[in-house]
Amino acid sequence: MEETQIQVGGMTCAACVGHVEKALKAIPGVEQVEVNLATEKAYIHHQQVEAQQMVQAIEKAGYTGQLPQGSTQNTADQAALTRQHKQLELQHLQQQFVIGCVLSAPLVLPMLLMPLGIHWALAPFVQFVLATPVQFGLGARFYRGAWKSIKNRTGNMDLLVALGTTAAYGMSVYQSMQGKGADHLYFESSAVVITLVLLGKWLEHRAKQHTAEAIQALSALQPETAYILDGEGERKEVPLEQVQVGDIVAIRAGERIPVDAEILTGESAVDESLITGESLPLSKGPGDLITGGSINVDGYLEARTRAVGTETRLAKIIRMVESAQAAKAPVQKLVDRISAIFVPVVMVLAALTFGGWVLFGASLEVAALNAVAVLVIACPCALGLATPTAIMVGTGLGARHGILIKNAEALEISHRVDCVAFDKTGTLTEGKPQVTQIVPNQEISIDPNTLLGIMAALQRGSEHPLAQAILDHAATQAIEVPRARFLKTLAGQGIQGRLDSALYRLGNARMVSEQGLSTDAFASSIETAAAQGWTLSYLTNEEEVLALVAFSDTLKAEAKATV
Repeated sequence: MEETQIQVGGMTCAACVGHVEKALKAIPGVEQVEVNLATEKAYIHHQQVEAQQMVQAIEKAGYTGQLPQGSTQNTADQAALTRQHKQLELQHLQQQFVIGCVLSAPLVLPMLLMPLGIHWALAPFVQFVLATPVQFGLGARFYRGAWKSIKNRTGNMDLLVALGTTAAYGMSVYQSMQGKGADHLYFESSAVVITLVLLGKWLEHRAKQHTAEAIQALSALQPETAYILDGEGERKEVPLEQVQVGDIVAIRAGERIPVDAEILTGESAVDESLITGESLPLSKGPGDLITGGSINVDGYLEARTRAVGTETRLAKIIRMVESAQAAKAPVQKLVDRISAIFVPVVMVLAALTFGGWVLFGASLEVAALNAVAVLVIACPCALGLATPTAIMVGTGLGARHGILIKNAEALEISHRVDCVAFDKTGTLTEGKPQVTQIVPNQEISIDPNTLLGIMAALQRGSEHPLAQAILDHAATQAIEVPRARFLKTLAGQGIQGRLDSALYRLGNARMVSEQGLSTDAFASSIETAAAQGWTLSYLTNEEEVLALVAFSDTLKAEAKATV
């Protein structure tokens, strides 16, 4: 079973979705089809079906189909062109809505003045002049969609808009020719309906664009270039799409990791918060896996590429978010079944309304007016559009706030959640640790401020969050920080340096263990820190552990409300 994704253009309502799905399902070998109106994409699960055959089926149904390009660069270029096209379309819709408001406002004004006791109306010819550009200029898109619907012998919302507004406009023209007054004209109805439907389309396109920006923000986490090592060990910068599985990439401190890889040499702290949500960097060394898009904090790494392009973990996350946007929630299946018969049912109801009024003795004018009312009221495609748009906007908004939603069903049932488990405290904290406690070794006599000055000297210039916490604490205490010499990073452990002739080290329990030093003097403090969930570092010289420093992270301001 294969999956093919096709960009579908020209869909305007849920009925269009049904037509595209029906056309694709008619192809032998196609097992399952999901077409999403909000994202304008079709996901086809099939066996041995040519992609071009599926595109032709979509085009035969009266819509446009476009396959994604192969390479990363082509995909990026295509995405940029699509964004540009959608931006222009959004601006065009906005302009059309503004023009519609300007032309419709004088037509609506007499209705607004009536409650104030002011009875005034524009001359029929003036109403005709104002309504005609709205009907056939701004409303041209609905006529095109209606004609496409008729050619395919189906019904869609464009057909309802075109029928309803044309009937109101045509009746007004007829009444004007009969010499009827403004009370018998309905130009404002046709103009306002078209203007409001354009407003709905503008809001819909704007929601789509904001959601697309969330996906783009995730995509932007991966750098455009990478440094690879050639056969002679020289670093060479290449576009990311040229990196192959097995290539050795070099990542300097502070750089984003370009690909999923396995570390060969070097040790560093790596910020993987985009994947884990954990705010503090994790120590990584030879044999450990690193994820593309995460940040190499403070060490130089050489790593063998394990996944590139669409196979990286970040790309799979992006694809998961896109799939969640495109997937149909269980309620959407019910919506689609209703939408499939919505247009014909509305047209039948309009015909029955017309016939009923005539049967009970009403004039043709009254009967037609009520039939038009049925068509006009049914014009907005809220039923078929609301659910997919809500899913798309919801998943996009979540992505912008770092919440990844696996699929539409998970989003739909989330309102029933009554218990949330946070597996990492880092998801609730600021990621800016602070010095909570400095515990000197009671067996030796060293002033706590002196110890803080030594630690700050060792950490000066480091980008690690714990180093910054020590420097900030020293600044708060107004400690004069001496200058350390011969600073050296102990990969995965800490840092060392000399002050005067003494060698000092500041790092984790692994560093203390490898020095062969004992932490028995701090047993009670270590136990307390573990109970509080604090992070511990140790300051040592060559003979003993001089002090223990505990760090705690601050809860985010919104953490309590979130929980």
